[in-house]
Amino acid sequence: MKTFYIYTNELKDTNCETTEYIRKYLTEHGCICKDKADNSVECMIVLGGDGTMLRAAGDYQEMHIPFIGVNLGTLGYLAEVEKDQIDSALEQLMADKYEVESRMMLTGFPVIAGERMTPMTALNDIVINRKGALHVINFNIYVNGQLLSTYSADGMIISTPTGSTAYNLSAGGPIVEPKARLIMMTPVCSHTLVNNRTIILAEDDVIDVEIGDYKPGEKQEVDASFDGRHPVNLNEGDKIRIIRSDKVTKIIKLSKASFLDTLQKKMRII
Repeated sequence: MKTFYIYTNELKDTNCETTEYIRKYLTEHGCICKDKADNSVECMIVLGGDGTMLRAAGDYQEMHIPFIGVNLGTLGYLAEVEKDQIDSALEQLMADKYEVESRMMLTGFPVIAGERMTPMTALNDIVINRKGALHVINFNIYVNGQLLSTYSADGMIISTPTGSTAYNLSAGGPIVEPKARLIMMTPVCSHTLVNNRTIILAEDDVIDVEIGDYKPGEKQEVDASFDGRHPVNLNEGDKIRIIRSDKVTKIIKLSKASFLDTLQKKMRII
């Protein structure tokens, strides 16, 4: 690799010190650091944390640029490189000693008052949560046009394997190998014991999450978000149709550590 673009979370990289260090290191070794991402960029170096990685994936999904993250946050599960590993990581990138993983994404089509709105994508998850006053949300879940179940819960998480270690995990969902191809649906604080488990669906299933009726005379409003961004307000009868996206996020991997090794190091859960 010789052509790079640096995507920086300036709240994490105070005064852009790490950004400028990487830029100087690369240019001194004969590489090009672009001021703007374009089709000539071979690698996007993302400085921040997992949230920054998700924003970069969303902002540049059309360009198919491979990403690598430098963790300037806390956990940094998606951001593989720690700050003290920057030099060795850059050397590996310049020497083409890396692998690229293709991570599936989700596309959600909000349907509001019967009208299909602009679709949006997510690398981690699409989350439907209550808005305003604390109350349970009634969901009608359809898979491939067939009613799967109804839920009363605080929210619903539709997650990719990459997102399995995010909100899905906090809500009691399973951990999945990030290169897998499947979709998880995890209720948040289900109010029925029967429907409190994650359901694993095939990658090509079509999922409709419909907002059900609430109490007579009271409106039920919820927000749907895509990787924590772009909130969409939904009311009773509105829905989101969720499918596997035709886009993927390309994540550069430098380490030979397995998925289980990463879990032990980052999550300390096994």
